Amino acid sequence: MTMNPIDPDLLIRVQTLFGKLSPNNFPAPASLTKLLNDNVPAGTVQQLPLDVSILPAEAALFMTASVEMWQRAIHSFLYSAALPRVSPIWSAVSGYYSSHYSMRAFAHLLGHFQLFSKKRSVEFSIQGGQYVCTYKPKGSQGDHRFYWKVVKQDPYFVSDPLFTLNDENQPDSDSSHRGRANYADHLNQFSGFELPQQTDLITRIRQISTIQFSDPPIPNRERYPDLDSVQVVAYHRIVKFRRFLDEILGGTNRFWTQQRKPLWVRDLMDFQLVEQDSLRAFG
Repeated sequence: MTMNPIDPDLLIRVQTLFGKLSPNNFPAPASLTKLLNDNVPAGTVQQLPLDVSILPAEAALFMTASVEMWQRAIHSFLYSAALPRVSPIWSAVSGYYSSHYSMRAFAHLLGHFQLFSKKRSVEFSIQGGQYVCTYKPKGSQGDHRFYWKVVKQDPYFVSDPLFTLNDENQPDSDSSHRGRANYADHLNQFSGFELPQQTDLITRIRQISTIQFSDPPIPNRERYPDLDSVQVVAYHRIVKFRRFLDEILGGTNRFWTQQRKPLWVRDLMDFQLVEQDSLRAFG
């Protein structure tokens, strides 16, 4: 599939902000949330959108938040891949959250953040050399629609079927399938508890990485537990984020070079797909 070119403004913004980071330079928990909450403009919802200037180091929090969300997606995926026989319910839920965290990672990278309690959404941009957060009304969308929507509407991803609007009212929907796992009654899918072996987990991840398809298998709630679909799209979205940042940053940014293959996952997955990997050199 031919992808649209990456927006030049996004390229400059991401390269500039990642250039301000050093390896292992993760801020304190909730740093971005606190910054954006503290800077909420005084105007009413009716007066929005309103712009607030922030410092370059503060703007870089969007980038570190993005990478941390992506690593959270990897961690959730590992649990999903480990649990199918032990707990199909939690395998489905953690697989869904892997995809959701990937979408949040993309959204933060694109400059979007939702402040649920403040009923605001935030869009970051660089305007005339100034680092600006534009506060907008949150609207009725929760996180599980907002983050997927801002990614799907980006020109780079709009034609990619791996990215969806995640409509929980449609049967073919990550969120709808997650809802079946979380809220449906009488699932009765329990077995004796046993800790999975690492070798079994590695084998499962390799199986997931080699499943071929013409169209991404978006999970379907009527096929619950549709675990192959949940895990395949979660894995592909993780790899897609990694390749996207590789394309933007190349192999020169020290922070991304350090974070793109976390120590705790190196023995478990290699981020490869069955298709030819044009970025194999970044290993």
